[in-house]
Amino acid sequence: DQPHVSDAQVIVEFENGNFNFTFPNPKNVSEFSMTLKKGHEKKEICALHLSEERVIPKSNVTYCQTHHSRSSTTFILKNLERKHIDVYTYYLEIFLPPPYIDCCLKETYLYIPDKEDCFSLGSMSWIIIGLIIFAISCVCFVVTCCLRNKNQNSESNSHEYNSEYMPMAAVNAAKKTRI
Repeated sequence: DQPHVSDAQVIVEFENGNFNFTFPNPKNVSEFSMTLKKGHEKKEICALHLSEERVIPKSNVTYCQTHHSRSSTTFILKNLERKHIDVYTYYLEIFLPPPYIDCCLKETYLYIPDKEDCFSLGSMSWIIIGLIIFAISCVCFVVTCCLRNKNQNSESNSHEYNSEYMPMAAVNAAKKTRI
């Protein structure tokens, strides 16, 4: 039996905030490696080596995990942020049986929307707008109260008792006694 790489494509799924990249395992192969590399410089971030039913996962970053079943290998990318936007490339190396095969399976571009843009900044702007409106309302209320008190004080201070009854009389205004 010759080693056979399935014609099925890498399945990319977004589930519960995680990206899952699943590739069918090669048929009639006893030892192989699947590797996920990031960027144009092809930096290895996650790998899985299978030899005689012994699975050896390897991850160079905290956000990548591997999962292996008899039929497929899955790379799970968790807690991604905008800085993780890049091209991800999948490589397969077949060691046994000979001949050695090294092939690039697929490249996928991942775009991760910024979480803070969607929720935090939207609610934060409404909170700020609400606080500004509340502050303006408080200032208007205080200014209105101060003006009302000032008008009442000036009306009571400027009232002269004798001036209403005898506008033409030469009488001095009565002085108020202050307590």
